[in-house]
Parts: sequence; C-alpha cells; structure tokens
Amino acid sequence: MANLRAFTSPRPRRLLIIEDANNSGGMAELLDYTDVDIQRVNDTASGLAALRATAFDCVAVDLLPDGQGFELLAEMQRNPELRSVPIVAACPADLPHDEEEYLRSLGKSLVLKYARSPERLLDDTALFLHYPISQLVPAKQQMLKSLNESDEALIGKKILVVDDDVRNIFAISSILERHHMQVLTANNGRDAIGQIERTEDLALVLMDIMMPEMDGYTTMRQIRAQAKFQILPIIALTAKAMKGDREKCLEAGASDYISKPVSNQQLVALLRTWLHR
Repeated sequence: MANLRAFTSPRPRRLLIIEDANNSGGMAELLDYTDVDIQRVNDTASGLAALRATAFDCVAVDLLPDGQGFELLAEMQRNPELRSVPIVAACPADLPHDEEEYLRSLGKSLVLKYARSPERLLDDTALFLHYPISQLVPAKQQMLKSLNESDEALIGKKILVVDDDVRNIFAISSILERHHMQVLTANNGRDAIGQIERTEDLALVLMDIMMPEMDGYTTMRQIRAQAKFQILPIIALTAKAMKGDREKCLEAGASDYISKPVSNQQLVALLRTWLHR
C-alpha cells in the first residue's frame, strides 16, 4: 500500500539503469527521459545498493554477458522488499532456451518484462514510468509507433472480459477478436475469479469496476490475495475518468486502467504493451 501511495504521489519518476560500462552507454542514451530522475550504475552490487537506498519506479537492466544481470534478478526475487519493483531486462533476440525459461520462472514472482529490441526496451520502461509518449523526441515516437502497429504480441492470447453488460462484452470482444485474441467472458466478480482459477494460460483480464453484488475493486482484491495471481495483468474499465479513479484502481490491484467508452486504438495499444512478455 505504501508503494502504491508513493507511486501515485506528485513527484518525479525514478529510473535505475544497470548497464555494463563497456556497452558505451547505449541503454542510457536510449532511456534519456526528461523530467525523470535517472541513476546509472555499472554492476550488480551497485544496482542492489541503489535499490536498497532509493525507491525506484522502474529498473532497466542489461543481461550482461558475465551473468550479473541474472544475479540481480535472482537477488530481487529473494528480497521481499524488491519484488514489487518493475524490471525491464534487455536481452538478445537469440537468448538460449535455458536462460529464457529461467526468465519465465522469475516472471512468476517479479514484475518483469524482457526486451529483445531497443524499441521494446523504450516502450516497456515508458509504460512502467507512465511516461507520455508525446514527450519523447520525434525519432523515438516513431520507433514506438512502428512497434505498436504490430499484432505479434496479441495473436492467440487468452483475455478474460468481465462486465455485467452484455453490450459492453460484445463490443470489447469484437475488438479483441479482430486482433486474433481468444476471448473468455464473465458477467460478475465471482464468475471472473472462477474463470481465472480454471484457466492456466490466461494472459490478461479486462475488469469492469461498476458491477452489482461484487464490484471490480473487491474482485481485484480477491484475485490479488492469491499469490499465483500477483502479477497477472489486470486492466480496470472505469465508467468515466473521475479524480482518484487511478489511485483507487491501483490500490485494489489493477495493473492499469482505461475509461469507458473504450477507444479501440487506446485499448489495443494498452494490450500490446502489457502482453509483450
């Protein structure tokens, strides 16, 4: 709860970049966000020291050839105070199978995304920092525009749509199916929890907030109460953008939120960001 209050409080976002000094600062140059407090270190020990001293909104780490990046992730997994810090790990496209499986296993207890390209690294860190894409320089805006026009991250993913209004379910399902996603539905919170518990490969939940009997806030809290669903992406659907909605959604367990009526373009962009793992 304290972490969420810190996240939503009016202060500059903080980014920690852990990159080998021999890599010529490529990561630091790419992630040179304005109005973000950025700290750069060159090894795991310095990175852990920084994490213990300061609350960061995101960590960008290079999976270094000497294995230091993996050591950092393992240490963060062991430390309860660091598990909730979002991490973007830069890794090669041809990551060995055993290392990829290890990253997947870490992703069950860490808020972890791994980026196989500079575009994905920029996009994922911007997501965790809640950094407006419009504030990036034009060249970086174009990088993300090209990246986010692809459906690669969406195809075949199972999405649960939770809403008590069949018209909303139909409209949202139509958008998802046009982008080749598999859609599951639930019209109340209890049914949603049952669907989540029965579906092992569920990728993401779209959760309506205003439902009778068990609203979206209560449903999300019950989902997050189960350890195995701590990092399942949940996007809250709010009836309108009211002051305090974002904070209430985050405190209840939402990963992100979007207001109704849902914009096709905005929803798909949000899904592309959260589903690229």
